[in-house]
Amino acid sequence: MLSGGTLSNFFLRGSLTSGHPVFVSGFYGALIGLTILLPYAYDGLMVENGTISDVIRDCAFQTLILISMTSFLGGFSLMVSTVMKRPPTRLENRRKFIFPLPFIGIVAISLEIIFDNVPDNVRWLGWAFLILPGPLWVHLSYAPRWRILDRLDRGVDAFEGMGITIYGADEDGIAESDSELEEVLDIV
Repeated sequence: MLSGGTLSNFFLRGSLTSGHPVFVSGFYGALIGLTILLPYAYDGLMVENGTISDVIRDCAFQTLILISMTSFLGGFSLMVSTVMKRPPTRLENRRKFIFPLPFIGIVAISLEIIFDNVPDNVRWLGWAFLILPGPLWVHLSYAPRWRILDRLDRGVDAFEGMGITIYGADEDGIAESDSELEEVLDIV
């Protein structure tokens, strides 16, 4: 539960302060800002016949908005995690659904910029797909894990007030997997 996946371990390999959910969410916002640079450059230079300084200004402003928004969502997730005292959710089985969403989002935004006959709803849906996976991961998995690790680091009871400590851990599943393992060993 506390080890997390490779992404959590990447952010937690340094100090807990540098891995704060606000900073991790802000980093995700900066990555989104990098991905929108190419569609914004096409829109500014080819469609609107603007200058490169206009494109850089618009993209930098949009990136600052994204960093601020995602950082705020990371801080809000940590506050909710602190109040609700819920355990981190493991997303290993849901990654195959969450991983492609930002790519679908950037494609939808790019299509709306390139083609004139695409409805504006596609752009808003693209923004939602582009932004939501990062704050969703921070809210469900990273912020609760960081809260527990921070409490352990300060010497406070990390599991105080938690009704359950692991989602989806039931004894029937464990007993079933043990019986399957015994069957395989009997065959070997």
